[in-house]
Amino acid sequence: MVERVDVLNERAIQLARAGSVKEALACLTRAITIEKNNYLLWFNLGITYRDAGNLAEARKALEKAYEICEEDEDVVETLALVCFDMGSFEDALVYCREGLDFNVQNPHLWNTTGVVYFNQKKYEDAAEAFETAVMLNPYYYDALFNLRDTYEELGNINGAADVAARMKEIEKAGVK
Repeated sequence: MVERVDVLNERAIQLARAGSVKEALACLTRAITIEKNNYLLWFNLGITYRDAGNLAEARKALEKAYEICEEDEDVVETLALVCFDMGSFEDALVYCREGLDFNVQNPHLWNTTGVVYFNQKKYEDAAEAFETAVMLNPYYYDALFNLRDTYEELGNINGAADVAARMKEIEKAGVK
């Protein structure tokens, strides 16, 4: 019987959802030995490691996925977030910039960029990134939340109040 990569990948996803991380990792590793250049397998391996709390291995797998397929925005955003979670803020910003070079209209990458800047206490840069995310998607609640907090850090009370009012509108509309 020939093992199929798609079956191994699907099984790995099911196992990971069920909390069987070791088995999920084994399925993905086996699938990768069959198709070494399948970036989705590497991406799923990275996600599985991330969810299991192994950020170093997650980063390695995600870097491989990104090396194979630089244009997948989910890969670069996830890689940036893993770098952020590891405290590698500059690396996170590099990946955000590379992702935005590919698609400057990606509100999630703008939000992630803002989160990195906020944690570096670069509030003006963070505000600009969050404002861009909200401009691209006016219903992006997380970006609005982050923008409100950034405005508060900057002492922009009116801006924070305006954003808070927008958040309430979204909550009432059930769009969140």
